[in-house]
Amino acid sequence: MIYYNVEHLIALRAMDVHFSVGGDMLLATMQVKPSLKDKIRDAQEKDPHLQKVKTKVQEGKNNQFIIQGDGMLLNGRRVCVPNVEELRTEIMHEAHYAPYAMHPGSTKMYRDLRPYYWWPTMKKDVAEFVARCLTCQQVKAKHQAPAGKLHLLSVPEWKWEKITVDFIVGLPRTFRKHDAIWWMWID
Repeated sequence: MIYYNVEHLIALRAMDVHFSVGGDMLLATMQVKPSLKDKIRDAQEKDPHLQKVKTKVQEGKNNQFIIQGDGMLLNGRRVCVPNVEELRTEIMHEAHYAPYAMHPGSTKMYRDLRPYYWWPTMKKDVAEFVARCLTCQQVKAKHQAPAGKLHLLSVPEWKWEKITVDFIVGLPRTFRKHDAIWWMWID
């Protein structure tokens, strides 16, 4: 038994949704979710900063931004993403975790997103997003030549005769973003 409502079918056809049901097919549920573009456009309407930018564009005082026919605000050809953490995270999550993305580093991910999206702190946000990815931190390739062999030094005869300096790098970042130690030994 197939239940259908004519109004629902008309609405689905208007959205360009096509499906067929045969004797051996079953349609359990169907849920329509707003696209990312719709979410961004709705959030742009609620963002006071972007509304000011839109007003300036409409008044002809800002040539850097463009308003599309559907109301979407663009910076050149890039979609302006409002200051909504969930939207920005969704964009970065798709660019980083999607099967075709394969966990790019922050530079590659930024270069991939930059032609399509824009927000003021995008480069920093992408770097922080990748830095929080546990998988990336565990399998990150080391792009450093192997350290040289240590050589024994002769015992000095006077104070301050020999000064040895070394850098220990590649340590986990501290809360102040430091990841190296400068080590000095004086004989």
